[in-house]
Amino acid sequence: MTRVLSIAAAAWIVLAPEARTEQLPVVVELFTSQGCSSCPPADAILRELGTRDDVIAIALHVDYWDYIGWKDEFGDPAHADRQRAYAAHAGRRTIYTPQMVVNGQTDIGGAKPMLLSKAIEDYKDMPQRMTLDARRSGQTLHVQGTVPTGAVVPMEIHVLHVTPVRSTHITRGENQGNTFEYTNIAHDWRVAASWDGQTPLDLEVAVPGSDPVVVLVQEAGAGPIVAAARLK
Repeated sequence: MTRVLSIAAAAWIVLAPEARTEQLPVVVELFTSQGCSSCPPADAILRELGTRDDVIAIALHVDYWDYIGWKDEFGDPAHADRQRAYAAHAGRRTIYTPQMVVNGQTDIGGAKPMLLSKAIEDYKDMPQRMTLDARRSGQTLHVQGTVPTGAVVPMEIHVLHVTPVRSTHITRGENQGNTFEYTNIAHDWRVAASWDGQTPLDLEVAVPGSDPVVVLVQEAGAGPIVAAARLK
């Protein structure tokens, strides 16, 4: 069931993107839980979004529904902290699953696929605020960037890994008896550096393991995502 610490229905569909000559990646974060009965449709839409070149899809499994009978194996209290930070930034008092946050700004929850599609298209049409060059060499990530014009604000460089796909058979809780496939599962999320946006960004970060890496440049305090990249 959809949780706002209350219940609402959710239905998700996938809308195909229009063809474009240039596509800037839009970040879609899904706050989800294996213990939430209305999350599987949202998990499915994230799986479809993950096949698009113009979207960076990230699943953040939360732990605050573990008490209802099933402990989410991918749940992390840090993911719930990030969701609460978004809520505080937007002046909301509640958090819920499933919830999608687009580019750190637009909150999409419940049965609103048209709003999700529109948000993605709107952000793709916005001008690029900074240049970002992220490269991975083995277990080292090199990130460079500049803000060419306009006002700059304090930013954070977030680095995380995503597990491409995992299947789980759930034996308790609201989804008992079902086996679901989960994709783009966030783990090892950290703020690698703070950046003033004025001096050129030049950063090296250790990224052990073989899972793909995502880099987010985000305004400090759970603000808008300024730029992003996904690397294998």
